[in-house]
Amino acid sequence: MQLSPLVQRFVLHFGEMGSRWGINRTVGQIYALLFTAARPLNADEIAESLGFSRSNVSIGLKELESWNLVKLSHQPGDRREYFSAPDDVWAIFRTLAEERRRREIDPTLSMLREVQLETPLSDEDRHAQARMKEMYGLILLVTTWFGDMQKLDVATLEKLMRLGSRVTKLLDVKDRLTSAIGMGGAAKDKTARADKAPAKSAGSKTPAKSARPPKE
Repeated sequence: MQLSPLVQRFVLHFGEMGSRWGINRTVGQIYALLFTAARPLNADEIAESLGFSRSNVSIGLKELESWNLVKLSHQPGDRREYFSAPDDVWAIFRTLAEERRRREIDPTLSMLREVQLETPLSDEDRHAQARMKEMYGLILLVTTWFGDMQKLDVATLEKLMRLGSRVTKLLDVKDRLTSAIGMGGAAKDKTARADKAPAKSAGSKTPAKSARPPKE
């Protein structure tokens, strides 16, 4: 199967970027081919299109299967397996993000939890442990947020991501309203305290002490 210049450029780019994403060149090119293919492909077609050996294609497909990034199907009257990429790009994004969290983030969180339980033996250890605690808190916050995002349906998630910088503006408005409400409450408390204070009559004066000595 001959690749068009357009598809070939996309495939080659994915192969080059593969190492930066934690996968090898072969896996990256196989996935790019399946992503752009109009129909499912078998291993022989993939090997012919990319110029890879059949064994390398099999290894690459198994790697993609472990990432849940390919779908397996069969054709009537054909014993060979056919492979395709998921149609929904949002589903692909969710799968990639979830797999990276499971493979990279979760082990880091486990390690950071374990070191927090250890007793520091020196000031240097206490400092290092405190820094690790800060890192743990940040990663946990991000992963919790990510988990909440994963629960959203695609339409809601897309709308949220399209908000972009408007989310920051909404948060700024919220902070200003909260501050204004807080200042208004403080002003009311101050007024209430002033109302409760005893009022002095404008005409009343404190009697002056006599300067003359008392008569005997």
